[in-house]
Amino acid sequence: MSNYNVKSMKAEEFISDAEIRETLEYAEANKNNVELIDSILEKAKPQKTATGYVCAGLTHREASVLLACDIPEKVDEIFKIAEDIKLKFYGNRIVMFAPLYLSNYCVNGCVYCPYHLKNKTIARRKLTQEEVKAEVIALQDMGHKRLAIEAGEDPKNNPIEYILECINTIYSVNHKNGAIRRVNVNIAATTVENYRKLRDAGIGTYILFQETYHKESYLQLHPTGPKHDYAYHTEAMDRAMEGGIDDVGLGVLFGLELYKYEFAGLLMHAEHLEAVHGVGPHTISVPRLKKADDINPDDFDNGIDDDTFAKITACIRLAVPYTGIIISTRESQEVRSRLLNCGVSQVSGASRTSVGGYTEAERPHDTEQFDVSDQRTLDEVVRWLMENGHIPSFCTACYREGRTGDRFMSLCKSGQIVNCCHPNALMTLTEFLVDYASDETKEIGYKLIEKELSRITNPKVLEIAKDNIENIKNSNRRDFRF
Repeated sequence: MSNYNVKSMKAEEFISDAEIRETLEYAEANKNNVELIDSILEKAKPQKTATGYVCAGLTHREASVLLACDIPEKVDEIFKIAEDIKLKFYGNRIVMFAPLYLSNYCVNGCVYCPYHLKNKTIARRKLTQEEVKAEVIALQDMGHKRLAIEAGEDPKNNPIEYILECINTIYSVNHKNGAIRRVNVNIAATTVENYRKLRDAGIGTYILFQETYHKESYLQLHPTGPKHDYAYHTEAMDRAMEGGIDDVGLGVLFGLELYKYEFAGLLMHAEHLEAVHGVGPHTISVPRLKKADDINPDDFDNGIDDDTFAKITACIRLAVPYTGIIISTRESQEVRSRLLNCGVSQVSGASRTSVGGYTEAERPHDTEQFDVSDQRTLDEVVRWLMENGHIPSFCTACYREGRTGDRFMSLCKSGQIVNCCHPNALMTLTEFLVDYASDETKEIGYKLIEKELSRITNPKVLEIAKDNIENIKNSNRRDFRF
């Protein structure tokens, strides 16, 4: 008997183990049911309206049927629809960001993370405010405008006051033409009061990975420390939204538990946020377990291959069409290239997962949270994206214009967000080209911008975008936005 209730505020009711198991049984029983699969695929397709396109999305049960389906032509259709949804709502834009590790002090015992308390081989480090400034300048000198700050959970070394001070420092640093315009925050589950403080500090998205929705596994993987509390962790997004944070980001660490279970739980969490708060997750991240200081992924027996990983990503895009899907430098260039055609809309570039890593000439490994597979420079990543027909976007306008939460989603769902995002992407790309790019990247970039300007159909928007781009090129003016 399932105790499932999408609107419940109790973790074990909106993420019901019985409901997930019933879903997986249903998916397995129907994975070759062509009539049902066709109806689900038809539901997932973007539908044209007077203002643009809309998508119905899929329930966790419908999406689980597609994930289980192994009929080759139907799997091909899943990928085609995923790419179509991404292009209809986000265009060919790919948002750029970088993680910034503030501290690797941690009191938790997570068995898959090298920051766990019992690890005595990893060097412990916490940035001073001067070191935060130096890291930010190094990131600005690459061209980054959006950061995701990361810190271990340690009430003594990394209290909320330290996090808030770091956010204030990051926003205060203006170096040459550089400025970090948006700080997203990935820190441990906390209180409504602390979420209010983060909101008041002007953060963008609050990100928290569930790691696993399987409660029994969760308790084994988090044997000690505050993170051991499954309910407190799983209910964190509700507290964040109660604290006034509009945009939240979900994610699981694929490889810890059976992927079909995690997939269903992830979508149930998204459905819960939509049902209770009227807006689903702003982003969904899809990290896979990777090697780190004292962590060997082979010790975990639920790893997924690249084909399965791509299919999961595509099915998430069909199920939650309006969310941003994030792929990090945990993955290789080859895998990232593939997933960009499966619905991914955000990527990190030139990431260093060590505390203080950006100011070092050589990539340090002694404080890394995980091995970075894609070690290219930001310039190389930007050029690669453009060569593959994508627009690298450094835009943060929606946050700063108040287009967050349900306001962003309503614009996205009506197809109107492209009127802001497309020209904003071209203007911020121009900033990158003028201020930071190599000559080769500039040449490719300016050609791409000319081509993309011709796709703007609104004459007024086109005129303003062209004027702003000329101003960026020929004067020292920056930060134009629609």
